[in-house]
Amino acid sequence: MDVVFSQELIKKYDKPGPRYTSYPPATEFNQQFGRDYFIKHLLDSNEKANPLSLYFHIPFCENACWFCGCNVVINRIRGREVPYLNRLEKEINILKRYLDFSREVVQLHWGGGTPNYLTKEQTRWLFDLIRKNFNISPKAEISVEIDPRSVDFEYLKIYRELGFNRISVGVQDFNPTVQKAVNRIQPLSLMERIISQIRQLGFGSVNIDLIYGLPYQTPESFKETVRKTLALNPDRVAVYNFAYVPWLKPLQRRIDPKTLPQPRQKLEMLKIAIEEFTSAGYVYIGMDHFAKPTDKLVLAQREGKLWRNFQGYTTKKGVDLIGIGMTSISMLEKFYGQNYKTIRPYYFALDGGVLPTFRGIELNQDDLIRREVITELICNFRLDIRQIEDKFGIDFDTYFESELEELKPMEADGLLTLSGKEIKVTPLGRLLIRNICMVFDIYTKRRRERRFSRTI
Repeated sequence: MDVVFSQELIKKYDKPGPRYTSYPPATEFNQQFGRDYFIKHLLDSNEKANPLSLYFHIPFCENACWFCGCNVVINRIRGREVPYLNRLEKEINILKRYLDFSREVVQLHWGGGTPNYLTKEQTRWLFDLIRKNFNISPKAEISVEIDPRSVDFEYLKIYRELGFNRISVGVQDFNPTVQKAVNRIQPLSLMERIISQIRQLGFGSVNIDLIYGLPYQTPESFKETVRKTLALNPDRVAVYNFAYVPWLKPLQRRIDPKTLPQPRQKLEMLKIAIEEFTSAGYVYIGMDHFAKPTDKLVLAQREGKLWRNFQGYTTKKGVDLIGIGMTSISMLEKFYGQNYKTIRPYYFALDGGVLPTFRGIELNQDDLIRREVITELICNFRLDIRQIEDKFGIDFDTYFESELEELKPMEADGLLTLSGKEIKVTPLGRLLIRNICMVFDIYTKRRRERRFSRTI
């Protein structure tokens, strides 16, 4: 077992903290660093010509899931997606002024919302638009998130024919009472059929998303969901902690807080997930992700090459992520930029002939150093201190003197080991990796009022 569960230590360290899909966290984005900074860094990035990772945000959903924390547009009447697709084309054309489109695309991901909200014809049109404009590698990872309730074999076949090789399917929970409480009804038989079709079509990888902490969930019912998920034999599984934040996500006001499981029950569900998946041979990647031992993420982690960005864990360190669409985030070497988060200003910018980037952050040298430290720890559970010193020309012990002192109580609790050469996270510390990373995060320390999800 590659992770050890301790309720006592989890309760001791459990507090809000970033998920570190970026450092600095997205809470530090501000409008001072808008499109002009993005353009400058896009032009600079062409000099290095790193490979590209593309993210396309399709925000539309036909029905609202009440647990949802994503930026979505609920739209049961078809047609609103047409002007949105036209704006995606405009955004690509404006990007051409600043980004070298001959750079190789090694990753392409469609997220949402519900990408399969688009019709089959619209799906072909959008992919053809991307293929005509960008230099997609023959070996690129091309992935899509799907809602199994609104996809059929012919739709999946189109994805495969276009070149998609990875699929992520939202399940959340198989219990009918839980599904009704979050307005997402999808029986096990539906999932069995969809997964069978995905396998039949030869997709290289299938991910299933689960959530613990939903209304009416119990440890016993969640164990059933985990075991049914195992029977579907996914390549990867993400088990997310439900963050109930109705003041931020109005859809969650539909959920009666009295129906939510207690913290001790949520801890038990997490323990069940860890025990069931690792006992079945899955490797705990970190945070809330599991994968089969042969998965590329596992292999990259073994080699100390796993990385993290706004799409989650990735094997592609050193790529520039370009986000296209409403609310999408781009990540360049020294700049993160985000598009407008709602439709109207997103359209207005593009119709005016400018990029829709409205906020971001420019990274300084300290940010770069701390990003490297945090990302290495959260991805690979080990930090080579000498490697950091050589890369950035610092004396680690001096630069992080106060942080090393903060780590000593964690070492005493068995979460990590410290030496002059490395920081190594123990199996006991893997579940609390966000807490370990927070020691190196100067932004979260300064802004304690920021609201994050709890670390466990």
